[in-house]
Amino acid sequence: MPFLRILLTAPLLSLLLLGCASSRPPVRTVQHVDLARYMGDWYVIAEIPNLAEKHCIDSVESYALRADGKIDNWFSCRKGSFDAPMKRVTSATASIADTSSNATWHLRFFKVIPVGYVILDLDPDYRWVMIGHPSRRWGWILARSTTLPDPLYQSILARTQAQDYDPASFVKVPQAARADAAH
Repeated sequence: MPFLRILLTAPLLSLLLLGCASSRPPVRTVQHVDLARYMGDWYVIAEIPNLAEKHCIDSVESYALRADGKIDNWFSCRKGSFDAPMKRVTSATASIADTSSNATWHLRFFKVIPVGYVILDLDPDYRWVMIGHPSRRWGWILARSTTLPDPLYQSILARTQAQDYDPASFVKVPQAARADAAH
């Protein structure tokens, strides 16, 4: 009988402990995102390293609003060298989860893999954005230009800490200078 009791209570205890595992408050989004202004190319300035972007440099996130209200999203980069060809690494379709702010999205990779996408901070002129995930395991700093002035970059990193991210977990992504990049 003790074995049966352990067998029955262990899953309940596990669920209880998992529920208590994180005492961090949820991430906070920006109040509003103008989707038309948000669309287009964004250069990846920094990221929390992840498997999908391993060895990527010159990385670009692109967004296009579809007629059905969803968003096409694709990620392109060069692998390991500025001489390598620019290749599309991943593609996803996003739907807006919070239409009052447009700041919380659900991305779907390969039509089956769901991923949360949260716009945590956004420059009023849409020159840079900080993107995260509710778990805080993933994060990106993107910009409309290939570089950000260091004081601005440091300021954005400090803002990640206000969202309970570890600023030291963000790693800069090398970007090639581009004549066509907006400055």
